Amino acid sequence: MQKISATHKIRRRLRSRESSFHPKSNSYKWFVLANIMLGTFMAVLDATIVNVGLPKIMSSFGVGLDTIQWVITAYMLSMAVMLPTSGWLADKFGYKRVYFWGLFLFTVGSLFCALSYDESTLIVSRIVQGLGAGTVQPLGMAIITREFPAKQRGVALGFWSIAAAASVSFGPLLGGYLVDNFNWQLIFFINIPVGIVALFFTIIIQREFVHPDARKFDFIGFISVVIFLPVLLFALSEGNASGNSAGWRAPYILLCFAVSGIALAVFITRELTTKDPLIDLRLLGDWNFGLSNLFLLVFGLGMFGSTFLLPLYLQNSMGYTALQSGSVFLPVGIIQGMVAPLVGIVSDKTNPKIPILIGIILLGVSFVLNYELSYLSERSFIMLTLYLRGLGMGMIFTPLSALSLKSISREHMAQASSISNTVRQIGGSLGVAILSTMLTSRTNYHSQIFSQAIESNSQVVHNTTQNMAYYIQQHAGSSFTTALKQSQSLLVQHVNVQSFIQGVDDDFLLAAIVTFIGVIPVIFLKSKKRMASKTGLETNK
Repeated sequence: MQKISATHKIRRRLRSRESSFHPKSNSYKWFVLANIMLGTFMAVLDATIVNVGLPKIMSSFGVGLDTIQWVITAYMLSMAVMLPTSGWLADKFGYKRVYFWGLFLFTVGSLFCALSYDESTLIVSRIVQGLGAGTVQPLGMAIITREFPAKQRGVALGFWSIAAAASVSFGPLLGGYLVDNFNWQLIFFINIPVGIVALFFTIIIQREFVHPDARKFDFIGFISVVIFLPVLLFALSEGNASGNSAGWRAPYILLCFAVSGIALAVFITRELTTKDPLIDLRLLGDWNFGLSNLFLLVFGLGMFGSTFLLPLYLQNSMGYTALQSGSVFLPVGIIQGMVAPLVGIVSDKTNPKIPILIGIILLGVSFVLNYELSYLSERSFIMLTLYLRGLGMGMIFTPLSALSLKSISREHMAQASSISNTVRQIGGSLGVAILSTMLTSRTNYHSQIFSQAIESNSQVVHNTTQNMAYYIQQHAGSSFTTALKQSQSLLVQHVNVQSFIQGVDDDFLLAAIVTFIGVIPVIFLKSKKRMASKTGLETNK
């Protein structure tokens, strides 16, 4: 009897678990949300964890900023290419199946990154990673919006953003610890166990959903966008590259711009005229959705383009270790994760434009403060800018997502999600390319200005190097001739550091200007109350 009762207890437990995972169960959608958050955490983690490891990767491979930027750009670019494609794949083969293979591709790409032996192999491996992440992120958002009713969607998206916020916080911190105490390869190895767990939960939790009327694949649109994005980013990154003596007037740079422009024209024409577009650009005709994506493009240019600047500044100019530079990002995700669900609840009941506008202003102010960075900046000042950034980001995305998708039907949700994520990744890719190119050019500009001020026959320069030489001679035991050369070298090194910091400051100023421009499309968004009242008037008529 005891054995029989024990067997019945085990069966009841199994049934309760199965009922929890059953689509008709009230708890099912929350299990799905938790699983999607795990996959999102992994994908966003890799976008943030790499930034603090860039200086070590640069020294390991012996490459400069114009080459190493492709470690970030290749990831974002492959994501941008895959984001619109993932919607068609999900409609055709099923959301669960495609989401699973996206996780698998990302996990395998992480393994390839960890085993890379030069910069070219690493960049190719990052492309594989980006293809997986470009599948996981938009489908995760689409699955959440499909499983949750409209009245709970804002709260669900708020909790979903916690995963991204946790990655923003703990990614750089974890990456810094691994780089300082072990090696940079571990920042990619860390994704593998998380990916395996996410794959397992995807199999046992999620139900399959296949669109009943999947459209044909748009090969012309896919090929044109694949040509447009990489060629454009290559031209932007090579304009001021050290190996390009002709600069922006180089024939191959002009050819790249021409090819990317033609490809863009073909893509837009194709998407607006074909029955089954790769990206349904007609969805951008929805007022709120179109304006929201315009803001996301501007946001990507400023935010994602400036993300890689701070770790470079802290490690190359301020002498921070990778762990120290990663630790400064910890409050960003924590603040964003705490604020996002609260803003989601508030935005479901009030005008969501208000927290979005406040968030943009806070984000722009943080960039303006970053414009004041110097080699004397204190940690408290740096942290203040990041507190504002976390607060601003936490107030933007949840209400913006709920507001932009308000008028989008459920059957177009995957397309809408892929468009939003594609636009944001395109903005981020362009931002990284533009700001890294600008950083190189502005650093060279300030270096020339400072070098002109340091004349060899200047009495001030002579006195400075003499005094430094006396100090070095007394404390290092060097001969005066050697100490004089060392003092001159230190002076040149200081000029180079100051030039780099000035270049970083100029980049942050551009990021601030671009971010404040994002206020314009948000102002013209239609709030929920206005849309509801308009619908009510039409009904009365």
